[in-house]
Amino acid sequence: MYRTHNCGELRKSDIGKQVSLSGWVQKMRDKGFMIWVDLRDRYGISQLIFDEQRTSKDLLNQAKSLGREFVIQIDGEVIERASKNQNIPTGDIEILVKNLTILNSSTIPPFTIEDNTDGGEELRMKYRYLDIRREPVKKNLILRHQITQQVRKYLSDSSFIEVETPCLIKSTPEGARDFVVPSRTNEGEFYALPQSPQTFKQLLMVAGLDKYFQIVKCFRDEDLRADRQPEFTQIDCEMAFVKQDDILNTFEGLIVDIFKKIKKIDLNKFPKITYDQAIEKYGTDQPDIRFGMEFVELNEICQHKNFNVFNSAELVVGIAVTGGNTFTRKEIDKYIDWIKTPQVGAMGMVYVRCNDDGKFKSSVDKFYDQTDLKNIAKKTNASKGDLIMILSGDKNTVRSQLSALRLEVAKNLGLRNSEEFAPLWVVDFPLLSWNEEEDKFHAMHHPFTAPKPDQIELLKTSPGSVKANAYDLVINGNEIGGGSIRIHDKSVQEQMFKCLGFTKQEAEEQFGFLMNAFQYGAPPHGGIAFGLDRLVAILGGSETIRDFIAFPKNNAGRDVMIDSPSKISPEQLKELKLKQDL
Repeated sequence: MYRTHNCGELRKSDIGKQVSLSGWVQKMRDKGFMIWVDLRDRYGISQLIFDEQRTSKDLLNQAKSLGREFVIQIDGEVIERASKNQNIPTGDIEILVKNLTILNSSTIPPFTIEDNTDGGEELRMKYRYLDIRREPVKKNLILRHQITQQVRKYLSDSSFIEVETPCLIKSTPEGARDFVVPSRTNEGEFYALPQSPQTFKQLLMVAGLDKYFQIVKCFRDEDLRADRQPEFTQIDCEMAFVKQDDILNTFEGLIVDIFKKIKKIDLNKFPKITYDQAIEKYGTDQPDIRFGMEFVELNEICQHKNFNVFNSAELVVGIAVTGGNTFTRKEIDKYIDWIKTPQVGAMGMVYVRCNDDGKFKSSVDKFYDQTDLKNIAKKTNASKGDLIMILSGDKNTVRSQLSALRLEVAKNLGLRNSEEFAPLWVVDFPLLSWNEEEDKFHAMHHPFTAPKPDQIELLKTSPGSVKANAYDLVINGNEIGGGSIRIHDKSVQEQMFKCLGFTKQEAEEQFGFLMNAFQYGAPPHGGIAFGLDRLVAILGGSETIRDFIAFPKNNAGRDVMIDSPSKISPEQLKELKLKQDL
C-alpha cells in the first residue's frame, strides 16, 4: 500500500511503529551526513530523517536526489524527534526512513508552495493546482466543503428536498446579461445559462414539493469585482404556504446553525430595518452595523449662513467619528483626497473638531461660529475628542459617497474586525425602480416579487410607490442572501408585467409557461437564495471570494490556467451556423 497513515496524524504515542507515508517533498535540509525531508499531504507535514549511521549509502544518495514537490512513498519507523517543533501537530516525532520510492519527479515550481508565497495572484491563478497545495487555499476549500455539508444537513433535517433544475434554459430580458449557448440542432436558436433557478423553483411549489433547495451554479455576464464571478454558487431555497416571517425564521436558523457548527459562534440578534431606514442611516441597502457612525441630516442647521456649498445642496449629511479628533491635519487631508478619487467622486469635505476644552474648530470657521458648530455637534451626538465629517450634494449621490467614507474610516480604525459578525435583515424594498434612459420601470429584484399585501391595488394607480414583500440578509456590510414572497396570482402577475412594459404577447412568449401553471392552483410561496461564495468568504475572514473557489476567473473573466474563453474551430462554427468573423 502507498500509506498506512497520512502525514498529519502521527504522534508521540506512535513511536516504534512501522509506517508507510506518501506525499510531496515540501523542503529538504542536507547536512551531508544527515538529511531531513518535510513530507506534505493534505493532512499535514511529517519530518523524515536519513543519516549515514542508520541509513544505507544507496538510500542516502537516493534521498540527496530529491527535489521540491517530488512525489514519494516511504517505509520507516516512527522515532522521537531530538529537536521538537511545537508549531506542527507532528512536531514530537520523525520517521527514520528504511525504504524510499520516487513515484514522480517535479520541475522547480514557479513560486514557493508555502503559506507565505512569493507568487503573485495572476501567476498563482495560472498554476492554481499548485496554489491549492498551499495550506491557506486548501483550508478555504475545506471550509467551503464543511459549510455546504452543514447546509445540506440542516435543510434536509427541516424536510427540504434537494432538486436539480436545468442548466440550458430560455433567455429572458430582465436582470443581468445572459450567457448564451447556440443550439446546433435548432438553427438560429440559443439556450441561456441560468442566472438563477427562479421560475423552476416556483414551478416546484406549484408541483407540491413545498420545501425545495439546491446548491446550484448560476451565471451572469457582468463586470467583475472582488465579490463577483461570472459563474457563482447559490444556496437556492423555496417554501410554500409561508409568509415573510416564516422565511426569515427558517433561514435565520440556518445561518445560526452554520456559525455555531463551523465557527463555534452564537449569533443571537438579527435586527430588522427597512430599506428606507438603511439608506437614511447608512447610505446603502447593505450596511455594516459592527460600528456606529450613523448618518445625520444637517440641512436645518447648516443652510442658514452664507456658505453656498451647503446652501445649494439637496442634502447636507454628516457622521461623528468617535475619538477622531486625534487625526492629524495630514490624515484628514488624506481622507479629503480619497473621497475626491473617481471611485468616490465627492467634491470635498467639511470637518469639525470637538476639542477637549469644549471649543470647536472647523474647516469653515469663516462661515460658522461656535454656536453653529455646537449645534452640529449636538445633532450628530458628537462628544469631546470626536471628529465630525460632513458631505453635501445630490441626496442619492452624497449618501453613497458618505457610505464609502464611513467604511474607509472604520477600516482604518480597525472597526471592521473579520472575527466579529453582525447580521441584519433589510426589508420593504421598492418593488420597482424607474430607468430614466429607457423611460420605464425595472423590477428591483425580479418580476415575480410580490408587493406588500396591502399595496397590491397600488400597482394600477401608483406603481412607483409600491413596496416589495422582499428581504435581504446582510452580514458585515455584505449582501449574503436575498429573496421575497412571490406573486402566485395570475392577474397580479399580469399587472406586474404591464408595469414593466411587457405587452401581452411578450409576457406570453417569455413567461407563458409560468402563467399557465398559475391556473392550476399555485400556492402562496416564497424563498431566498444565499451566495455561497460570499458566505464562505465571510466565515473565512475575507471579502474576496476568489480565494474560496477552486478554479476562479480573474478580473477580466478569464481562466488563465486553461486559457478560457478561447476561439473555437471553423468546423465548430460551421456546425453551429455561426459566422466565421465572430
